[in-house]
Amino acid sequence: MNRPPSQSGPAGTAPSDPEQAGSGPTAPSARAAARIGAARHAQLDLDHFLPYRLSVLSNRVSGAIARVYSERYALSVTEWRVMAVLGRFPGLSANEVAQRTAMDKVAVSRAVARLTEAGRLERDTHDDDRRRSVLQLSPDGYKIYDEVAPMALAFEQRLLAGIESAERDALFRLLDRLDELEMQAEAEMAANKR
Repeated sequence: MNRPPSQSGPAGTAPSDPEQAGSGPTAPSARAAARIGAARHAQLDLDHFLPYRLSVLSNRVSGAIARVYSERYALSVTEWRVMAVLGRFPGLSANEVAQRTAMDKVAVSRAVARLTEAGRLERDTHDDDRRRSVLQLSPDGYKIYDEVAPMALAFEQRLLAGIESAERDALFRLLDRLDELEMQAEAEMAANKR
């Protein structure tokens, strides 16, 4: 591809006059300037940055499973996560669902509202505390849960098929340990803000 004369000298070479290299019609392109500017900033190697790697992997895995239930049941990822938690732990409040999933409270609240409106969730009051609203799957919600959960488990089995049993055990031990360490780090950061 031929470059315009303003970006190169004769036959695609850089301008020979250093005075012209940084100004006027021969100034470096915006992309080159961005590269020069980026070199002056902190560098974050995303391939070796754990939060980024976990986020990308989580998004890809969730997206692959979501293609199944979103097409069949018109569920969003957030809605399915709410249903998955309540299928395993019925009787939680919306705040407790948000805590268990580490999802935004507003996103959980919206998902709960949509699921309730669609007849997939039921809201009740707690036996001991009438002011506390608790959630559980409705019969229609359980019907969907009982169909989607096995599909999610089958996908997980395909995903982990190439990993030895000992490696899987080690993976889940590491995930448990990372979970503990993340909570400690979060508590320390919150304490340092005071």
